Formats: sequence, C-alpha cells, structure tokens
Amino acid sequence: MQIILLEKIVNLGSLGDVVKVKDGYARNFLIPSGRARRATQAAIAEFESRRAELEKAAAEKLAVAQAAGEKMNGVVVTVSQKAGVDGRLFGSITNHDIADALTKMGFTVAKSQVRMPNGPLKAVGEYSVEVALHTDVHLEVAVKVDGEAA
Repeated sequence: MQIILLEKIVNLGSLGDVVKVKDGYARNFLIPSGRARRATQAAIAEFESRRAELEKAAAEKLAVAQAAGEKMNGVVVTVSQKAGVDGRLFGSITNHDIADALTKMGFTVAKSQVRMPNGPLKAVGEYSVEVALHTDVHLEVAVKVDGEAA
C-alpha cells in the first residue's frame, strides 16, 4: 500500500515521503495512530497545502524533546528491589520500572521510550540505558540498582 508519512518514522522515512508498506502495517498501525495517510491524489494535494504547518509542528516537537534531553542529561536513576546475598534480584528491573522512576523525578517518559538492548536488569549494580525522547533525540541515562534485604 502506498502511504504518505505525516511524521518521521525510524527505518521508513521522514515527513512527506511517499512509501510502500505492507497493507496490515498501514491499516493497523500507521493510519490509526495518525502517522500516515493513504497516498491518493487528494491526500497528496491536501498534504502539500498543509506541509508548512506540519513541518512547524514537527520542529516544535523536536525542540521540546531536545529541551527535555538537556534536563535529563547526566541524571542517575536509583531503583530498589529485593535481592539475595549474591546480588541477584528477586525479579527484574524492566523499562516500565525505569520509566516510573523517571516520572517520579519529574520527567515525562513512556515505557516504550526506554530502550534496554540487553533485556531486563537482573543484578545489583550500575547500568546505562538509552532513552529515546524523539526519533532524533537519544540519550544515555545511568541506572543504579540497589538491593534490599529479603
């Protein structure tokens, strides 16, 4: 299916690109979430007339994400979880736990924005986790996992 992108999407394209994607991806995700429209002649003409305001909105989102990234730079998140004597946790620290800790610190972060390439944290220690505030704004956040006595 041919679609026109209404915002930048990683590994697909940027604002205004007409791309071909699988029908299910377009119908079930991109179009309902407002990230794309079918690339009909009428939709392309409407997009061209609204291009300036869409680019301005995208620039504002990027500026907000960059400002939040500046504030979040150098932040150390401390998470406590019950642990055994050898330092292994009873359970694990997931992206949901880190997003909650960042929210309690005053940052607006969704759990989908916290990227943990090595999976959940299962031991006491210090780790580095990537937070993607925008498709162009990625930063590293230090996570310190403390163990509580069981």
